[in-house]
Amino acid sequence: MAKKSKPSEKQPKVHDELKGFDIKINAFGEMTSSLNIERLNQFLNEKVDDIKLRDRKDAKAEEE
Repeated sequence: MAKKSKPSEKQPKVHDELKGFDIKINAFGEMTSSLNIERLNQFLNEKVDDIKLRDRKDAKAEEE
């Protein structure tokens, strides 16, 4: 009979600004995070290009 391998508890690689970030889903289906949601949203707004908003005129006006 083959041995079952145990999943490793190794932490995934993350951006330096998100060190210590951990997210879990509890028994009620709620997400619990080790990082403040506002800080996470700010990071995503700065670093991630939103494809749906690329061609919007009002989004470009906000940048200028």
